[in-house]
Amino acid sequence: MSDSHLPARRRFFIPWVPKPDTMKRIGRLHIKLYERTHGLIGGRADGLDIFLLTTTGRKTGIERTVAIPYFRRDGKLLTIASYGGNKVHPAWYVNLRANPRVIYQIGGQLFTGTARTTTGEERQRLWDSVAHEHPRFNRYLAWCGDREIPVVVID
Repeated sequence: MSDSHLPARRRFFIPWVPKPDTMKRIGRLHIKLYERTHGLIGGRADGLDIFLLTTTGRKTGIERTVAIPYFRRDGKLLTIASYGGNKVHPAWYVNLRANPRVIYQIGGQLFTGTARTTTGEERQRLWDSVAHEHPRFNRYLAWCGDREIPVVVID
C-alpha cells in the first residue's frame, strides 16, 4: 500500500502503514472495548483522554461512532479535528457540520450535545491552550497544508 497520503516527514517515522481495513478493525475494537469497560480500556491513549463521539452520516443518515481525544477548557468540552495532520477533514467532522447534534460517551456516561466549530479569538485561545499542553497538535499544522484544523466545542 502506498503511503503517499501521509506527509513526507511522517513517512520517515512510521515503519509501516496499516491498510485502511486494518485501521477500521482497530477502530471498531477500540470502540467495543471502551463501551464494554466504560472507558477503563481505551479511555486514555498516548497521554490523551478519549471519548466516543457519535455523529449522523451526512449522506446515509446512519450513526457513526469514533474514539477521539477530548479536552476541557474554560468549562467547555472540546475536541480537535486534526485527523493526525492529514490534508482533509475527518469524516466525523464533515458529518457534524451537516448535522451538529451528537451523542458522546465519557467513561460510562452518555450525553447528547450540539457541536459547533469555533472561530477567531475563541478558536485561537482554545487551540493555544491544547497545543501548549500537547505540542503534537502544532506539528500537525505543518503537515496539513492550507487546512485550518477545526476546534470543536460541544455544548
